[in-house]
Amino acid sequence: MSSNGYDRRGLFSSLRYDFPASLVVFFVALPLCLGIALASGAPLFSGVIAGVVGGIVVASISNSQLGVSGPAAGLTVIVLTAIQQLGSFEVFLVAVVLAGLIQIGLGFARAGIIGYYFPTSVIKGMLTAIGIIIILKQIPHAFGYDADYEGDLSFTQADGHNTFTELLYMVDAITPPAVLISAIALGIILLWDLILTKKHQIFKLIPGPLVAVVVGILYQSLTTAFLPEWSLSSNHLVSVPVADSFTSFLGQFTLPDFSAVVRQDVWMVAFTLAIVASIETLLSVEATDKLDPYKRTTNTNRELIAQGSGNMFSGLIGGIPVTQVILRSSANIQSGGKTKMSAILHGFLLLLCVVAIPGVINLVPLSVLAAVLLVVGYKLAKPSVFKDMIRLGWSQFLPFMATVLGVVFTDLLKGIGIGMVVAVIIILRNSYKNSHFMHKEKSTNGEDEVKMTLAEEVVFLNKGSIKKELSRVREGTKVTIDMSKSVHIDYDVMEIIEDFKNQAKAKNIDVELIRENRKRVERKGNGNEEVIEFELDTKR
Repeated sequence: MSSNGYDRRGLFSSLRYDFPASLVVFFVALPLCLGIALASGAPLFSGVIAGVVGGIVVASISNSQLGVSGPAAGLTVIVLTAIQQLGSFEVFLVAVVLAGLIQIGLGFARAGIIGYYFPTSVIKGMLTAIGIIIILKQIPHAFGYDADYEGDLSFTQADGHNTFTELLYMVDAITPPAVLISAIALGIILLWDLILTKKHQIFKLIPGPLVAVVVGILYQSLTTAFLPEWSLSSNHLVSVPVADSFTSFLGQFTLPDFSAVVRQDVWMVAFTLAIVASIETLLSVEATDKLDPYKRTTNTNRELIAQGSGNMFSGLIGGIPVTQVILRSSANIQSGGKTKMSAILHGFLLLLCVVAIPGVINLVPLSVLAAVLLVVGYKLAKPSVFKDMIRLGWSQFLPFMATVLGVVFTDLLKGIGIGMVVAVIIILRNSYKNSHFMHKEKSTNGEDEVKMTLAEEVVFLNKGSIKKELSRVREGTKVTIDMSKSVHIDYDVMEIIEDFKNQAKAKNIDVELIRENRKRVERKGNGNEEVIEFELDTKR
């Protein structure tokens, strides 16, 4: 056991934590898989296939210890449009396979480095926004209004409503049994988290959300048998496709139509899926690594290879595309998962439920799952997160808030884009301000002296601020421009300095440039090095 509490001896050493976490992730993932498939215009079973592949195939290849993959809400519009444009689901599956192949190529090309260029403020904003969205989207389900599909994260919904108008429509469609069971489930989870886990070790091994789901199943079974007026109708329950025989079960798998592999539109869809799925995955990887209590780092290139392998396999057997998904990953972390075994086990549980016990799973009320997700959402969007970001200053808080508002009022990728734009503007502004330091003083003979010290890196973005400062220098002033600390100065900036120097005599300005001797190391073909000195001494 390491000092931070993480057992490094192997995947199975943490099974007592990973298995309970996998059960919670399974119950969260199942309705999301079905809902996203429904919204994508694909067969319901294709969502389950994607969930199974995301758990078993992707997690086995990936080295992300807590990330969970499966069908993603961010791809629903792309998938829905692509199926319609390509003419059939079988042709679309060819694009999924090709998208996986492209992702594997991106992984070997080391494109995973893109994930490192997202600022922390934007990643934290994304996590907080998703927490807020989960809360807003699950409130209607908790009250028994299930018009919107589970897993929807976009502001504009498929049913024509949006995140906020859905709350208004909910008021006219409240279902008392759903409210009752969601309140009971929420009470169980909070009791478990806040009190019971502190009383005895056994309560840490059995997750509260799992107990809430079991209570929900018992409630539905008992009320159906003895109090039917308080039972929930099927549209308020999880709905897994039930096969009446092994042959009909196999018939739910769909094979791709590879005769369409030469079509240009299929390749266009494949590239679109590959790029969008890769970006969503890299964002989720960054966010999941930040939530990891053991601060482990995922190899993003290997993650792209894992996702590509998963999409190839999913497409081959009739599944929709997969990405790493922050909602399921968050549920995994908050349920105590420690290694990727929890993600792998959740995949096997998805497979087991559709094969062996779909009837039992179809007794789970959606309002119970809403209670589970409400807690997940709150933990992602605690008020303390906003306080912490304010303390870090405006340069962190503004991109954070821009991302939060962008994700909540548009969708994940657009919101991230808005946050990135704000972050880049702040970087450019800081770069504009921090290119140099100006110091003004009087010399011993009463003349004005100005010393400009340039920063270590001075790029073309700093042209404006440097030119502005030099234009303010009054006649008869002695100006010293110190470049001794600069490792790199762009040609554009040097041109401004040289122009100022050439014009200085006409204004009776004495200019002194301070540079230092530099050494350049050149490597020769035989492996030897030669140090070449060149003079850049003080010049007037």
